[in-house]
Amino acid sequence: MKDINNYISSNKDRFIDELIELLKIPSISADPAYSQDVLEAAKAVKKSLEEAGCENTEICKTKGYPVVYGDKIIDPNLPTVLVYGHYDVQPPDPIDLWDSPPFEPVIKKTELHPDGAIFARGACDDKGQFFMHVKAVEYMIKNNTLPCNVKFMIEGEEEVGSDSLGDFLKENSEKFKNDIILISDTGMIANDTPSITTGLRGLSYVEVEVTGANRDLHSGIYGGAAPNPINILAKMIAELHDENNHITIPGFYDKVQIISDEERAEMAKAPFDLEEYKKALDIDDVHGEKGYSTPERFGIRPTLDVNGIWGGYMGEGAKTVIASKAYAKISMRLVPDQDWHEITDLFTKHFKSIAPKSVKVKVTPHHGGQAYVTPIDSIGYQAASKAMETTFGKTPVPQRTGGSIPIVALFENVFDSKTILLGFGLDSDAIHSPNEHFGVWNFLKGIETIPYFYKYYTEMKA
Repeated sequence: MKDINNYISSNKDRFIDELIELLKIPSISADPAYSQDVLEAAKAVKKSLEEAGCENTEICKTKGYPVVYGDKIIDPNLPTVLVYGHYDVQPPDPIDLWDSPPFEPVIKKTELHPDGAIFARGACDDKGQFFMHVKAVEYMIKNNTLPCNVKFMIEGEEEVGSDSLGDFLKENSEKFKNDIILISDTGMIANDTPSITTGLRGLSYVEVEVTGANRDLHSGIYGGAAPNPINILAKMIAELHDENNHITIPGFYDKVQIISDEERAEMAKAPFDLEEYKKALDIDDVHGEKGYSTPERFGIRPTLDVNGIWGGYMGEGAKTVIASKAYAKISMRLVPDQDWHEITDLFTKHFKSIAPKSVKVKVTPHHGGQAYVTPIDSIGYQAASKAMETTFGKTPVPQRTGGSIPIVALFENVFDSKTILLGFGLDSDAIHSPNEHFGVWNFLKGIETIPYFYKYYTEMKA
């Protein structure tokens, strides 16, 4: 592995140029208008795997967008690493908050990224991060240092819940059979504080619709007498938390796994600067469940948040109407051992129960997934920790994160394999937001670190 830095130095411009070409493709899975672009991205991923030296590359059909497969099997008796990533991206809205067009990548220096960062939708989530693996495997194949087998599974529906992947995996479990799953779709604490994600929250995502009268009404003639769905929806949402920001849905916390005082004490050792956190968000204070620190609130506690709310007249000027309907999209981040199907049912029952008789309520469940925890005494975690220690010069910190990757829990059920979440992004990289970016240093550091994971994992499995 001693020559990996020379390989990266000689090829870094090509690596970045290839990533930029992939980032130019607006592979927005949530919007059918971009379906051809999503398929174009799948073709580009297949090509990149072929150019890296992978074999048996294939665009595999699913009920939705395809899964891209490629492998390099050097010896069936050796361990197999399955690399998972996704080539679909979030919608870029609101466009007017981007400093540059989201699908016209640019490299700019920032305070946290003095070597430059690539600004584009999908730069960090997840094109830039899965592309690190493609380039790391390219290095190992071309330099004959790949110590075990590798398979790639790059999908196109992660940002819409991976709905097609469950059935696809069960039908193709032998094809993707593995000993360990490696994912870079998370982050680390800071460039000088490497960390490995050991826990992900689960997710339940719903849309609610509140209907009043059978048409929009004149607010002068009907105001004060007819139900106002927007007012009522706002009140119903407010009732979902109490004065301590505790979620009021009956049964919501019944299966929450209680974290021991010892584990909370270990979490508290991880670097976290509350003042810097507030400064980065330009807020005067934090907000959350009473009795828990900010890292605990976004790492080990369940939450309920409104992701969008709308209704009535939203055009220029004034229009004095009482809307017939009001809508909201709501996400609930879950922790072990909450079941997302059960939480969705509890939410639906409770939300309908708190509605006044003057309106009708409809709850539409969307996607979801289970929470996941990686044991830090597992071989996979130990190999990842040693790999990061080799390239960063310090032992990484285990941390739980508030995000969700719904497919991770399914992987364990289908393959009985552990997943290692080896991310290189930063919280400030603005994933899902305008001006998403990924540091060039982080991108290259990932390419440098990943081959060491293969080396140490294979040695530990021997």
